[in-house]
Amino acid sequence: MAVLLTGATGGFGRCAAERFAQEGARLILSDLDEAALQELARGLPTETAILAGNIADESLSESLVKLALAKFGQLDVALNNAGIVHSFVSLANVPTDEARQVLEVNLLGVFYAMKYQLPAMARQFRETKRPGAVINISSSAGLAAAPKLAMYAAAKHGVIGLTKTAAIEYASKGIRVNAVCPSYARTPMAQSFLKITKASEEAAYAELTRGVPMRRLAEVEEVVEAILFAADPRNSFMTGAAIPVDGGISAI
Repeated sequence: MAVLLTGATGGFGRCAAERFAQEGARLILSDLDEAALQELARGLPTETAILAGNIADESLSESLVKLALAKFGQLDVALNNAGIVHSFVSLANVPTDEARQVLEVNLLGVFYAMKYQLPAMARQFRETKRPGAVINISSSAGLAAAPKLAMYAAAKHGVIGLTKTAAIEYASKGIRVNAVCPSYARTPMAQSFLKITKASEEAAYAELTRGVPMRRLAEVEEVVEAILFAADPRNSFMTGAAIPVDGGISAI
């Protein structure tokens, strides 16, 4: 199995790379920092290929698929995980350059990724009957409102729209497309929130978990379990789903 993974050196990405490697997958890893990618790849017990770049650059997505096919001759799973967040402020106060960057990375980045992943997987299925799976990382902010994260929420809602549409378009072509929608987890993104708020750690975490029925953050491993579930070829009848991993937020 060959797995393409963007945002590979972040919280979800690194843990997912480790878990896929444990399952015997060969990995195509991408992120902005080439040195961090090299460090990650050296520590994984599997064959890897790396390519650093910005997912907001369409050519990176094309190059990643070409790399997967050249290196491993197949592409079975794609985890579109790369993402950023903007300043924690009300909609009218979001800097325009930040808003544009969030849309380019979080929404267009997923569009570019699937634009090249899906045809390659569809061709593979036609020729070999080997199915494909795409997992897009959305957010609980893609399922409901996210006060003070307006453009992040807009982009993550868009990811679910792309996911559902691609799932229908490729359902008969051997490809399942699903989204995983976590709430805040113990990742570098949550740490960036702590810095933005300038509040005490206790107060900041209280704000992050205020609407979570379980009253805690997700652990990275809990979210990655959902990713592996969505990627598992034995889970062959689930497509077009937006899977909440949010401690009960979406049940309210």
